[in-house]
Amino acid sequence: MRLVIQRVSQASVSINAIQKSSIQKGLLVLLGIEEDDNTDDINYLVSKLIALRIFSDEDGKMNLDVKQVHGQILLVSQFTLHASTKKGNRPSFIKAAKPEKAEHMYRLFITEIAKQHGQNPQTGSFGADMQIALINDGPVTIIMDSKMKE
Repeated sequence: MRLVIQRVSQASVSINAIQKSSIQKGLLVLLGIEEDDNTDDINYLVSKLIALRIFSDEDGKMNLDVKQVHGQILLVSQFTLHASTKKGNRPSFIKAAKPEKAEHMYRLFITEIAKQHGQNPQTGSFGADMQIALINDGPVTIIMDSKMKE
């Protein structure tokens, strides 16, 4: 399971030019799910995500997490995070989970964020063609992978 986390001052998701969801200060999280991912991956990544200290404190140091700054989370499923470009120029998505499994894991991820963050995340629509607008604050962009645990 892979996350691309962006600290944002605002972000939104639109589908067919209609805004589905938006947040102000918080985290835009792109979620890629592999076929062999399980609830251990979800628990690990959500715990790390909620505790990730990437917001500035009163001294300007990245020392606060999303809960401490009363930030919101916008979660978007993105299978292309598992693209392999090893051979040729056309990406392969063979490692990405099949849609049925990916959607189930995405729903579990949403539930776990709500449980640990204390508020429901805003979301995109699974499998939809979405347009994401954001203002990356910093910029701060972090990549996490449950298999690498860096």
